[in-house]
Amino acid sequence: MKLFPSSSTAFEWLAFRNHIGLKGFKKLSSSHSWKRNGSLLHQTLHSSSRQQLFHTRTPRMATTSSLDQQQLVFMESEDCILVTEQDQEKGRASKKQCHVWANIDSKVGDDNVPYLHRAFSVFLFNSKGQLLLQQRASEKITFPDYWTNTCCSHPLYNLDSEREGKNQSGVRTAARRKLEHELGIPQSSIDPDRFIYLTRILYKAPSGNPQDSQWGEHEVDYCLFYVLTEKEDAQFEEHLKSMNLNEVRAVKYVNADELLHMLDVLNEQKKEIEITPWFKLICRRFLFKWWETLLPCMEKNDFSALDAMKDHENVHKLN
Repeated sequence: MKLFPSSSTAFEWLAFRNHIGLKGFKKLSSSHSWKRNGSLLHQTLHSSSRQQLFHTRTPRMATTSSLDQQQLVFMESEDCILVTEQDQEKGRASKKQCHVWANIDSKVGDDNVPYLHRAFSVFLFNSKGQLLLQQRASEKITFPDYWTNTCCSHPLYNLDSEREGKNQSGVRTAARRKLEHELGIPQSSIDPDRFIYLTRILYKAPSGNPQDSQWGEHEVDYCLFYVLTEKEDAQFEEHLKSMNLNEVRAVKYVNADELLHMLDVLNEQKKEIEITPWFKLICRRFLFKWWETLLPCMEKNDFSALDAMKDHENVHKLN
């Protein structure tokens, strides 16, 4: 995929590719990151040193002997919410059952999709409009060391509060729980009513090489934005210093140009980093258009313009 000239913004590139109109936006400043390398480090991201912040690793096969025991406990003790392709709840299954690729890749019919389960993806923006990314820990059973959006996980059948469907209450509750568990952000710092629910996607993907993968994902995934105030920026940066290193290897804020560079250059061209399949699908189909709409909303502290981007009726099947 050809990258638009570096002097152009990501939104100009997307307008060129998708023939979408440009509205108002600002090119954002350089970002910063924390990464795991014996200790937490704070670095300023410059274009000349961008690649130094990324780690290259061949995804491992999650054989029984190699599984991290803490991650295995979650796999075996937590139950996901099984759903139809229309996101209707139909039962429960362990997280392990839901992520075994042999289970996922079975074909039974649209109304009886094996181990399809409910999930969410959080996209957290600071007050500058930069998106927080995480690199999944090496200990993760699925997609270890892959870069992805802020937080991705599942509401649990085990918790009644996370099965509540009204106003996406269960998904919002689960998102708060996992932001704390993975990134060290206290649940008290997250207002569930401030999550902006945009739409749902459906996708299926193996973890690593599809020819020999033991694990994968098959999800109906709720896409949620969360936007920080300027006052919250420093608070959340402090919270991130307590991120769970069994869940997260590194975090960094990026603007749209930097994310596009990760997708098109570091991932697709140079193969220097891995990016989760659901994040790539959301980026290509939705994220940059949502992001472009979000930025002027932040300047006015009025997010009503995002209403036109929402689709709560359909589940978008992306692959």
